[in-house]
Amino acid sequence: MKVLVAVKRVIDFNVKPRVKMDGSGVDLMNVKMSMNPFDEIAVEEAIRLKEKGVVNEIVAVSIGPAKAQETLRTALAMGADRAILVQTDEEVEPLAVAKIIAKIAADEQPQVVILGKQAIDDDNNATGQMLAALLGWPQGTFASKVEISDSATVTREVDGGLETVKLQLPAVVTTDLRLNEPRYASLPNIMKAKSKPLATKSPADYGVDVARRLETLKVTEPTKRQAGIKVASVDELVEKLKGLGIAK
Repeated sequence: MKVLVAVKRVIDFNVKPRVKMDGSGVDLMNVKMSMNPFDEIAVEEAIRLKEKGVVNEIVAVSIGPAKAQETLRTALAMGADRAILVQTDEEVEPLAVAKIIAKIAADEQPQVVILGKQAIDDDNNATGQMLAALLGWPQGTFASKVEISDSATVTREVDGGLETVKLQLPAVVTTDLRLNEPRYASLPNIMKAKSKPLATKSPADYGVDVARRLETLKVTEPTKRQAGIKVASVDELVEKLKGLGIAK
């Protein structure tokens, strides 16, 4: 069984993003970049399936600039077998990403495609669902538990609690935070990753137009929270709430 895992290069989650002076976007100059945390979970889950003997090959895919090779090398160091970089300097929207991954899936013929449920830079939470629709495959989104044999059983985190769905393979799975704890790549595996195959393609190789359909008008930082007010008693608190129209 082959698994395709999509990973994205994003601003490291420990870094506070800065907005460009002209408000045209987020400043990426000299900013630490890393693998999207949800995608790390996706890679870890694929590796665990391989360790169980369910999967025999893991192919990592990324769409982005040449530096996204670093992200793919991280996936290879964690345990992926080979990687494909679809190189473009354009900011690729979720539908175009889904179209490219669908083309790669048609070439690679995986039984499962695993993605993070969303990327922390745009929070769209759309690529996995779009991919499943394009492929015509069943999907298990927001997975907190995955079991795969002849079919896939996915426990999903939903508003009302947990929902379990059974999917015929091939299928698309998107990962939630509680699915697993990603491993750190060991130094020997980091060295081995340098010799693992990494193919470089372009969107044109898959016949996908990545021109943007949406226009960003302006990017601004969130308004700063105002300081709270201390009160000396419950009665004063109630009066303050009444004054704000919160309490009657």
